[in-house]
Amino acid sequence: MRAPVRLHALVLLALGVSAITLAAQSKPSLDIHYVPTPTAVVETMLNLARITPQDVVYDLGSGDGRIVITAAQKYGARGVGVELDPELVKRARQAAIKAGVQDKVSFSQADLFKTDLSGATVVTLYLSPSINLRLESKLKRELKPGARIVSHRFPIGTWQPEQDVVIEGTHVFFWSLPKS
Repeated sequence: MRAPVRLHALVLLALGVSAITLAAQSKPSLDIHYVPTPTAVVETMLNLARITPQDVVYDLGSGDGRIVITAAQKYGARGVGVELDPELVKRARQAAIKAGVQDKVSFSQADLFKTDLSGATVVTLYLSPSINLRLESKLKRELKPGARIVSHRFPIGTWQPEQDVVIEGTHVFFWSLPKS
């Protein structure tokens, strides 16, 4: 049995594939609980985002990489996975090789709050309400007009989703940033 997480810690559910504890001062420590995102949810997220070969999909908290790997395999998109756990990054890189998309995707062991998102046309999330809220200004500041954001289970602050789809008992929320 795991020791309880301190009350001031935040639990980050990284796109349905991992949970990462971030200390209150945002210094990451790993407390990973691998929970794979169901295939139907992955498909729904990518369909809502209307992925094309011109897209660059950033998956914040990418776990085993299944979101960006699927985006590359099925839609021809490029992808970037951002994950704190080095073992999950290694697993994602191996999965990309096995899927034959290692030339289209990359995975980095990094803090999503310190990652530059300006190259993304699509951002996928499965975090927590508090993490999504903390990401709100970063998403607005770094993403270009027309960028799409898809979140599994949790909304982003007070943003009203353009679409809210229920799949396998969970919500998938979709937004696009206004074009200039």
